[in-house]
Amino acid sequence: MNRIIILIFLLAISTSFGQKLNSSEKKILKTIAKNNSEAIDLLKEVVAINSGTMNHQGVKEVALIFKQAFEEINFNTDWVDMSEVNRSGHLFAEIKGKKGKKILLIGHFDTVFEKDSPFQKFTMVNDSIAHAPGANDMKGGDIIMLYALKALQENGLLKDAQIIVAYTGDEESSGKPLSISRRDLIAAAKRSDIALGFETSTGLNYATVARRGSSGWEVEVTGKRAHSSGIFNKEVGAGAIFELSRILNSFYNEVRGEEYLTFNPGVILGGTEVSYDKAFSKGTTFGKSNVVAQTAIVNGGLRFISEEQKENAREKMRIIVAKNLPHTSAKIIFKDSYPAMGPTKGNLALLEILNQVSLDLNQGDVEAYDPGKRGAADTSFVADYVDCLDGLGALGENSHTPQETINLNAIEALTKRTAILIYRLINQK
Repeated sequence: MNRIIILIFLLAISTSFGQKLNSSEKKILKTIAKNNSEAIDLLKEVVAINSGTMNHQGVKEVALIFKQAFEEINFNTDWVDMSEVNRSGHLFAEIKGKKGKKILLIGHFDTVFEKDSPFQKFTMVNDSIAHAPGANDMKGGDIIMLYALKALQENGLLKDAQIIVAYTGDEESSGKPLSISRRDLIAAAKRSDIALGFETSTGLNYATVARRGSSGWEVEVTGKRAHSSGIFNKEVGAGAIFELSRILNSFYNEVRGEEYLTFNPGVILGGTEVSYDKAFSKGTTFGKSNVVAQTAIVNGGLRFISEEQKENAREKMRIIVAKNLPHTSAKIIFKDSYPAMGPTKGNLALLEILNQVSLDLNQGDVEAYDPGKRGAADTSFVADYVDCLDGLGALGENSHTPQETINLNAIEALTKRTAILIYRLINQK
């Protein structure tokens, strides 16, 4: 009897939520359901095109498909070439108006899987899960953005709305200098009130109101080349590899520990001769066990929740690098990449609106996701100018790995949530 009462109670709640949708919103949901198969087909098409960040032609090929799709729903489009920073470019699509909140939607076309990656194909694992490169991060999110706006447009609900859609072509490895590669995205934010980011979702019931920034660092060590029989003596010293090992071990023991602060050595090379290609994060090295290493290089990343935390960590790392072992020298270089996106009041207010949309769609509460578990994203570049909400993209697992998957059955629900959220924002006074 108690179970029956509970079921009746849950049904009553579900019915009351559904009644909060107005007639226009109900039409939006029907249109998204009608278009869902088409959306999945387009996802399969764009996943089949390799668009690793450094595959400039592949990134543009994906962009041209979306360019046509947005023009078909009466958005004006603009391809911004980024060859001057050794990247493909960005696609912007826009409609202009004065009604409600001015919205910027952010996605990206590039993936971490370059042309030489063995992971290239879209394959079904079962009736809902697909194994596909970049489908979760983030071509699935790109599709959600497009088909949410398509549903609004097909129902005549974008009249006099101001919406800019920005798809970058280098989110996974941004072109330098950032003053050029993020110039147009920031300019779009300055003409907007709100930014919605469609990076990988962390779950149906989470959204991102804060995320850490990202900075690059590189340590290069020089030692004295000599026969290994002399290592540690006064004439030869420790060699480059031991010195680099000391530095990394000290980073681990002395810099690690603050909440939200992480740093990762991603590539390391050491030996008699070292060649490192920074653009592709690849290198070659030559050395022998009976020769003291002359050169060692490590390239890594630093994640932080604030500029203060970033600078404090950098200073600790500089001090460690300066304390060299005998007959070695080392230098560290830092490169800014993504700033941090703080948990502002405006971001939290957006989360409340999304939460109500989710409840009205019977999708459950939406909570703020732990920023310590999220990487950097393009929303961070605009966070100083607009209120932001991110993590609105596709559901899946194992992003950035050859095991990446996407849940195709969740795309319709997430597209509905996105469309209703946009509809309510552009009708806010």
